[in-house]
Amino acid sequence: MRAYGLTLAALLLCVFSLGAQAKALGKNERYVCSWGSDIAAGAQQSKLSGVTLYSARKQLQVRKFPKPWMRMTAMGITEQTYNSQSRLKPAAIKQTYYEQCVQHTLAQR
Repeated sequence: MRAYGLTLAALLLCVFSLGAQAKALGKNERYVCSWGSDIAAGAQQSKLSGVTLYSARKQLQVRKFPKPWMRMTAMGITEQTYNSQSRLKPAAIKQTYYEQCVQHTLAQR
């Protein structure tokens, strides 16, 4: 029972520290991490659904993006997702991508 309490405390500490780190990021940085995590989750969903990488890339080619750099970045994220052996659910991919993006952005400072 004590181990359960320690595990819960550690989990809560991680969640609160991630929230504090995300707040340390600027609005634009949080947006970029969130956008990238959405792209990664969508790519994982397509991959698990049996959509080919070629088809996924064609869908991105016709999609409208608000910034010029987003199309090529989305292509890269999609290709990396397809090349991964991961079979995780898209929600898990989204969360992992966001967390790693935040850590990367904070490490660059």
